[in-house]
Amino acid sequence: MPRAKFQTLTEQMFYILLCLNQESCGMDVMDRIPAMTGGRVRVGPGTLYNLLEQFMEAGIIRETQSEGRRRSYLLTEKGREALDGEYRRLSAQVADYRRLIEKESS
Repeated sequence: MPRAKFQTLTEQMFYILLCLNQESCGMDVMDRIPAMTGGRVRVGPGTLYNLLEQFMEAGIIRETQSEGRRRSYLLTEKGREALDGEYRRLSAQVADYRRLIEKESS
């Protein structure tokens, strides 16, 4: 059975949504992600704007402002649920890793 769209998020998706917890435009998101990850994660404009469009179509974010080409976005309740779900999924993976490593260390 195919997985539902956005059931799990890529690292780039996760950080885009994390940034959109506060109203932000695309350029702000592109600047914030490398800053918050120490440069480990970067999102190019093609990827970012494609994902923003898909997130809007899915109701995960909404457009809040539009001034010329500059558009601002904000996480919706559905987006918050997706972000929280991904956090829980990643936390479970970390817990599994810790249990396995602790078991091997004993």
